[in-house]
Amino acid sequence: MKLAFSTLGVPGLPIPEVLALATEHGYHGVELRAHPEEPVHPGLSPAERGETAALFEAAGVEVLGVAGYARVAAPGDDGPVLDEIRGLLRLAHDLGAPFVRVFPGADAGRPREESDATAARRLGVAAEDAAALGVRVLLETHDSHRTGADAIRVLGPVGHGQVGALWDVMHTWLGGEQPSQTYAALAPHLGYVQVKDIASAEDTVPLALGAGVLPLTECVDVLARAGWDGWLCWEYEKRWYEAAQPLPRLLGPGREYLTRLLNESA
Repeated sequence: MKLAFSTLGVPGLPIPEVLALATEHGYHGVELRAHPEEPVHPGLSPAERGETAALFEAAGVEVLGVAGYARVAAPGDDGPVLDEIRGLLRLAHDLGAPFVRVFPGADAGRPREESDATAARRLGVAAEDAAALGVRVLLETHDSHRTGADAIRVLGPVGHGQVGALWDVMHTWLGGEQPSQTYAALAPHLGYVQVKDIASAEDTVPLALGAGVLPLTECVDVLARAGWDGWLCWEYEKRWYEAAQPLPRLLGPGREYLTRLLNESA
């Protein structure tokens, strides 16, 4: 498995400095948070996209994915959601990234079946754009669809290879799902896995990997036993928790921790 980290942990950091951290600490890739407050977002010009891609290539670091904020199960017209996804797909294509992340974002007051159908319909349309660009759209286990069982209600009906799942281990754990259950649900669709750690269900301030309660060992064991050989991406949510330790000082120990888990599971 290959290791990456998300720029959510180093909000606003210029790309050359992000790449310096990746190379210094031995990470193979970076997940780019695609938001206007970040250096990389859909508003970049063609020249800026080319410059960013060239920086990654020169550093020997991969752009794992573009983490967008489109909410595919949200109420409202399909058009704005699809336009947002298409913008993310074009950005990913221009950067050489294989994945785009989207959220479910269903309205809690809406019938579950309607939200699932809305998400599946939009993802089915987006799949054709994704196929044309050679990028996969990944539905993250998050908010209204936080478990693998939730996500598969959408991904099953879509049934397209360019639409898959992003397994966020915190949300599936908060949803009461065991790693083996999550993997069984998502295996045919799994794009990559986001790892992190927290103190408890009530205290989700990000911690160093291995310092909290999330079942990271079990997750890696499940993946290794299945022969899965994709990406583990550390999503350290510093952007939302200012009191959290700075990520750069944790990146080295974090890579060592994940490497040890992988070696023990081999």
